[in-house]
Amino acid sequence: PLQSLLSSMKQACEILTRDPEGGAARIPFETFSFLYSYLATIDGDIEEAEIQVFLQGIKEQADKYSGMVLIRHF
Repeated sequence: PLQSLLSSMKQACEILTRDPEGGAARIPFETFSFLYSYLATIDGDIEEAEIQVFLQGIKEQADKYSGMVLIRHF
């Protein structure tokens, strides 16, 4: 389940980014967080605490890139 969720998040980044084709596919952390939380909740197999720990790690990385999440962060 987690691997398919991360695959979905990669697709979302590629669709929502303003980076040129083949670029870093950055999206704002707020957008990433909203989508990840929504999809993880629908999945139902991922605990809320696990979601929060994952997002905290992503936020720490995004903070180093002006609040933008890069696919390589996850």
